[in-house]
Amino acid sequence: QVQLVESGGGLVQAGGSLRLSCAASGRTFSRYTMGWFRQVPGKEREFVAAKSWSGAATVYTDSVKGRFTISRDNAKNTVYLQMNSLKPEDTAVYYCAAGLYRRTYSSAGEYDYWGQGTQVTVSS
Repeated sequence: QVQLVESGGGLVQAGGSLRLSCAASGRTFSRYTMGWFRQVPGKEREFVAAKSWSGAATVYTDSVKGRFTISRDNAKNTVYLQMNSLKPEDTAVYYCAAGLYRRTYSSAGEYDYWGQGTQVTVSS
């Protein structure tokens, strides 16, 4: 069992930055592909970014490429999402997710554990 706790969300003006963190419980963090998803009311959960369990693969959805950076620190059992040049359309609840040894990244069904989410609001 893995528990994920996100933090770092908040209200920011367009063009600003936020860094989300996701802390994982347990001693097997390095075995998990870690992903970030986001969701707005009435829409499906959307893939944002993922870092493979080995660290060799990093994937982003097109709309955040060049603005967001995902990273992981296995010593701290934590994955981060640095979000720069934020836009109002980035407003959503952001969730981190963990998938054991996953090699595909953009489907929510590939992930085994989810955090509770953190709200990001970007004002225009």
